[in-house]
Amino acid sequence: MKSKELKIEEHVIREKPYYLPIKDEVDIFTAAFRAKIPVILKGPTGTGKTRFVEYMSYMLGNETDENRKNGESIPVITVACHEDLTSTDLIGKFLLKGDETIWVDGPLTTAVKKGGICYLDEIVEARKDTTVIIHPLSDHRRLLPIDKKGTIVEADSDFFLVISYNPGYQSIIKELKQSTRQRFISIDFDYPKKEIEAEIIRHESQVDEKTAFNLAKAGEKIRHLKGHTLSEGASTRVLIYAGKLIAQGIPPRRACDVSMTYLLTDEKEVQRAIHEVISAIFP
Repeated sequence: MKSKELKIEEHVIREKPYYLPIKDEVDIFTAAFRAKIPVILKGPTGTGKTRFVEYMSYMLGNETDENRKNGESIPVITVACHEDLTSTDLIGKFLLKGDETIWVDGPLTTAVKKGGICYLDEIVEARKDTTVIIHPLSDHRRLLPIDKKGTIVEADSDFFLVISYNPGYQSIIKELKQSTRQRFISIDFDYPKKEIEAEIIRHESQVDEKTAFNLAKAGEKIRHLKGHTLSEGASTRVLIYAGKLIAQGIPPRRACDVSMTYLLTDEKEVQRAIHEVISAIFP
């Protein structure tokens, strides 16, 4: 079986990501990193959780701190969790290479050894027996047992564990266990205020200020439908997509329809309600 070793340097953020702080999340994350307290990011899809992690890796890596080993960003290894994700996928495995058997570290082990942020995205999608392996890493021990090798790895000083999930998709089956939850602190993400969201849309999609504000306004009004006729509101991400289409010459109403109306729901009545909101803002 062909194997490829994960190289930590490939996960360094070279350029500063654009991120507009909403509350005190930057200060909280910075304090948690320095105190070695793992972090949960909770919030709807498309509200900037992944971008925030990348932004913090850059900012923390480039801060002037005598305790920092170098002046470059802290690597971010992101793992998209799913129901088939095993502990072996995170820790590593033995593989055949020619006539010999070699050990290849998984993403979690690489971050633990080399120092980096291991970001487990949508952690509740992973199996319960998989998430248990992070327990020794998420308390004062900061240790990773590798049972297949019979070894225990002590985390590098720059190792940091971050997990995320969308509470709106939780069920009894996919709820995060208290034994896992209480090893972290939590930073809540939500849709930003209209003025802030408009600035994010303007920067990311390169539309003019008026169009950006109108898109933010549309997002706000569509979210009012959530819980009544809509299961999930329009994320900042899809508003940016609409802006990018508009910047490419697509008429605003059409751009919004393909980015939101027909994306967020298949119910004709709900689509009609969303379209009416868009039509009122973009006549």
